[in-house]
Amino acid sequence: MSMNLVTLLYLIASICFIQALKGLSHPATARRGNSFGIAGMVIAVLTTLALIVKIKGEGSNPSGDIGYLLVAGGVIVGGGIGAYLARSVEMTKMPELVAAMHSLIGLA
Repeated sequence: MSMNLVTLLYLIASICFIQALKGLSHPATARRGNSFGIAGMVIAVLTTLALIVKIKGEGSNPSGDIGYLLVAGGVIVGGGIGAYLARSVEMTKMPELVAAMHSLIGLA
C-alpha cells in the first residue's frame, strides 16, 4: 500500500466525517449523517490496520504487534465506555451524553 493511497483513504474518511456532521445537523438527514460517520470510521480504522501491516512487513517495526494491541485496546476501552454511557443515560439527558462522547473523541 503506497503512502499516496493511505493519504487518499484518510482524505475520504475526513470527507465522510464532514458529511456526517452536516447530516447530523437536521433530524431528517440524521440517518444519512450516521451512515457517513460509520463509513468514515471504518475507512480510517482499516487504513490504520493496513498501515500497521505494511510497516511490520518492511521490518522497520519488528514489534509491530504492539500496534494491533493499541488499536484493539482503544476500540475495547472506548467502545466499553461509550456503550456504558449510552445505556445508562436517560433520553432527557441526551445533551450530556453527546458532550461526554465529544470529550472522549477529544481524548482520542
